[in-house]
Formats: sequence, structure tokens, C-alpha cells
Amino acid sequence: MPIIYMIRHGEAAAGWNADADPGLSELGQSQAEAVADEIEARAGAKLPILTSPLKRCRETSMPLAGRWNREPAVEPRVAEIPSPIDDLESRGEWLRKIMAGTWTEAVAGAGKVDLPAWRQGVADALLELPGDTVIFSHFIAINVAAGIATDDDRLVTFRPDNCSVTVFETGGGALRLIEKGREGVTKVN
Repeated sequence: MPIIYMIRHGEAAAGWNADADPGLSELGQSQAEAVADEIEARAGAKLPILTSPLKRCRETSMPLAGRWNREPAVEPRVAEIPSPIDDLESRGEWLRKIMAGTWTEAVAGAGKVDLPAWRQGVADALLELPGDTVIFSHFIAINVAAGIATDDDRLVTFRPDNCSVTVFETGGGALRLIEKGREGVTKVN
């Protein structure tokens, strides 16, 4: 059964209320190097690498990709949760509000954004993988996978830290949570 190493991106250079697609901060770059060390030690082989299309995930994947001489494949389905709001400040307020609730509540306040389809897309991206894979993704996308694996409807089931590794197993159309990543304090700006 495929093992999926789902990694939250390193610390971003800006928050949700300041930049729609920030790269990594200096600390985030150091975190990316450290998680590359961790994955090399854990995986035992060079695995396929997938990344969200957002800059902070692509940059987090680069140290591992360089060591393994692999080009990460961009997988849009593991990108950040889509927001129904374009204004950056209001977008941060929307995310803070929905993070305290359930998917059922979030869908009610999502406007024209199809959150159930996005959520299912995250699950499908993992379930379709034919073998062990490393994925660089986001806080909410990792929580989607953890929530589906544990049948938990909360938007936030745990708080994966930057560059923490959450491990899933797939097979038989099911997603199983093997190991939660290291948790940390996440501030939505």
C-alpha cells in the first residue's frame, strides 16, 4: 500500500493578508533543507515528488528535488484552500472564522467557491497515487486528508507545523493516517 509523506511548506515570507502567493522566508528556506534531510532518512529511496502550485510549496520542495535530481510535479489539487474573497485582509478574516468550525459550516459561508469539490480533490489526489510519494502542501489540505482518514468533519483536526511530515497510507480506496506531523502555532494573518 502506498505511503504518502505530506509536508507542510516552510515559513512563508508573508501571510494570507499581505501576499496571495508568497515565497519562503529565510527561516522557511532553512526548514526546507531540514525536512529534505528528514525525508531522505525516512524514505529510504528516491520517491516521486508532488507540490502545490503555490510558490511557498514549490520552494520548499527544491532542496529535496535537488538532492534526488527530480523535477517536482505540480498537483493543483493539493493547493491552498480556495477563498471566496479577493481582498487579502478580508480573506484572512474569512479563513480565521472557518478554521474554528466544521466543513458543513464552511460550505455554508463559501459563496460561489465549491469547497466540497476542492476537499474531494485533495482526497482524490492522494488516493490515486500508485506508489510511495512525497507531497508538499498546505495546512488546510493536510487537515483535509487527516479529517477524511479519521472521519472528522472539523476543518482543523490538528495544527501541522511548517515543514512537519504527516504520513498516510492509501489502498482499497481508503486513506489512513499513520502519523501526525509535528504540531506548532499557526497564525493566520
